[in-house]
Amino acid sequence: MVVKVFIASQSGSTAIKKKQQDVLGFLEANKIDFKEMDIAANEGNRKWMRENVPGEKRPQNGIPLPPQIFNDELYCGDYDAFFNAKEDHGVYAFLGLAPPPGSKEAHQAAIIQNGEVPESDKGDLENIGENEAEKDQESVHQTIEPEEAVREFHTPEKEEAEPVTEDEEEQPVTEEEDEEEPVTEDEDEVDES
Repeated sequence: MVVKVFIASQSGSTAIKKKQQDVLGFLEANKIDFKEMDIAANEGNRKWMRENVPGEKRPQNGIPLPPQIFNDELYCGDYDAFFNAKEDHGVYAFLGLAPPPGSKEAHQAAIIQNGEVPESDKGDLENIGENEAEKDQESVHQTIEPEEAVREFHTPEKEEAEPVTEDEEEQPVTEEEDEEEPVTEDEDEVDES
């Protein structure tokens, strides 16, 4: 099975050029075998492409524009369908190809087919779960200094406390000291007699 991408090498549309380059670049990067079928240089390619795009997949004007993607004779889709498959990690299914082992698409296909995770992927999933659990633990156990916690949770909202100096911290004030007046020398002499 050979993936065929119908393109127009002599297109005046920058949008078509970008779409073609996106499809071709993706296929090359993922080492997917394909053939470029140029509809601008070969009238037979243009005719074949137009005849084999299904009626329900044709645009309103009836003339399909490149890029159009086929797997041998089987129509896969246009650029929009390719883009959606790429976003959903389903390009291999879109192209009618088996996904490479270890890929996200292979993993998803195995789950859909068997209803369970393949043995080869279980270790990866366990590691992913452990890493996520570690991240959750880190976010739960944030370090808060005791002074910050006291200020944050015990500072009255309406009254603002005056800052305490080191001298005041060392010598706490008691109720008795507040009520007593300092004794003068004259009062000391009176008490002795």
